[in-house]
Amino acid sequence: MSTTTKKELIDRIAEATQTTNATTKAIIRRFLEEIMAELAKGNRLEFRDFGVFDIRTRAARTAQNPKTLQRVRVPAKRVVRFKMGRLMKQKLDIQPS
Repeated sequence: MSTTTKKELIDRIAEATQTTNATTKAIIRRFLEEIMAELAKGNRLEFRDFGVFDIRTRAARTAQNPKTLQRVRVPAKRVVRFKMGRLMKQKLDIQPS
């Protein structure tokens, strides 16, 4: 399995849409900024058939440092959850549960 970078995606999208890399990069950067801004507000983002991003609060808990075995208090925090949509499940060949 390989890693695809944002630059590689920009290059592919720019070529497919016949736009400049600079224009494509600006659009993608703005798109990602908008996603982060909406999630920071606590909003849910839904992209039909692709998936849904939402914020969940992970409860505070007590964990253990594996090296020292000392108990550590882990505070509550907000995390992003992604739930795949129908088309993504089909592309990844995941059976519905």
